[in-house]
Amino acid sequence: MLFTRGFSRILRIPRKTLFGSVLSRRSDPIQSHLHATPSESAIKVLGCRETYSWGFLSWHGVGRHIHQSSSVIEEQLDPFSLVADELSLLANKLRAMVVAEVPKLASAAEYFFKVGVEGKRFRPTVLLLMATALNVHIPEQPVSRVQDTVATDLRTRQQCIAEITEMIHVASLLHDDVLDDADKRRGIGSLNAVMGNKLAVLAGDFLLSRACVALASLKNTEVVSLLATVVEHLVTGETMQMTTTSEQRSSLEYYMQKTYYKTASLISNSCKAIALLAGQTTEVAVLAFEYGKNLGLAFQLIDDVLDFTGTSASLGKGSLTDIRLGIITAPILFAMEEFPQLRAVVDQGFDNPANIDIALEYLGKSHGIQRTRELATKHANLAAAAIDSLPESNDEDVRRSRRALIDLTQIVITRNK
Repeated sequence: MLFTRGFSRILRIPRKTLFGSVLSRRSDPIQSHLHATPSESAIKVLGCRETYSWGFLSWHGVGRHIHQSSSVIEEQLDPFSLVADELSLLANKLRAMVVAEVPKLASAAEYFFKVGVEGKRFRPTVLLLMATALNVHIPEQPVSRVQDTVATDLRTRQQCIAEITEMIHVASLLHDDVLDDADKRRGIGSLNAVMGNKLAVLAGDFLLSRACVALASLKNTEVVSLLATVVEHLVTGETMQMTTTSEQRSSLEYYMQKTYYKTASLISNSCKAIALLAGQTTEVAVLAFEYGKNLGLAFQLIDDVLDFTGTSASLGKGSLTDIRLGIITAPILFAMEEFPQLRAVVDQGFDNPANIDIALEYLGKSHGIQRTRELATKHANLAAAAIDSLPESNDEDVRRSRRALIDLTQIVITRNK
């Protein structure tokens, strides 16, 4: 029933509205994938591993205006303010969780959990909102003390998922900064620059171990499997980035698969874990997963744009970071489609600063930035469609949280840092 309702809404949207100008470009390599049938889902199974696929885009594709006709409340919301109190408690809990016996390790582990440098706490916000959006209340039934205790316990377990996700995320940042030899993160010196590579790696490992302990305390094997897969995906994505061939470096599909592993897997599987803990159906769990996956992809695509258009001050790290490291992202990939001669420059690498200047010149003449924003918008709309396809609810808290999740999709693609 859930998918039928989703299909009926999408089928009423004119074809041109579904994908906008992104599909109008004949050179777009993803066009053929967008016409896949519903059975060619985004979740292909290779053994037990989930991989990214473009197939899911066709049946769940949706225009930007889909949530204007939604039953979800339409008032303007600040998604972060809805969970501000919980975020504050979560921040305190995280600081307590990363305390270590060895002072140096404790200082390293808490480096990005200190007041003022916690970051946007974007992922915990998404997960706390998703928890409310899926925890449908039944107001007709009187709330007994037992029921209230069960609800409180569920919320605590879902908060634990938010804590675990944030620890995994920060651990991945610490390890990434070592691999990238970064010297700045969140507007301050990176941990590896301040305390050295060895301690930064050990701090990341320590955070992962604490995340594992918290995960085990949930005593839910399916949730444990989901979050363990995330760690595997983080390693796989980083390895894919480090070991690309010339063909892979120029492939948008390869780039999107890597982006799913490095960025979107964490938020998508965490959203699914929230649904599973709430006892939701498989269909609802898939919608939660799809929301997280598409939001994560949109987030990274905009990050890739900002790496070219943002300033070091606004980003909290250096601009043009990726291309200086030889990492090819969506804007350059789209520019290569318009200017095939850019491929030779990419193959040469960017150790020579002159090649960076050449690539930026081609990017400036191309529609690479615009097309990347269009692709990000498409994924943001897919995320909004997933929320719009959830079972209807008259609970005000549920409706408000779903509206906030939809608003987050627009915040992601319109941000400038």
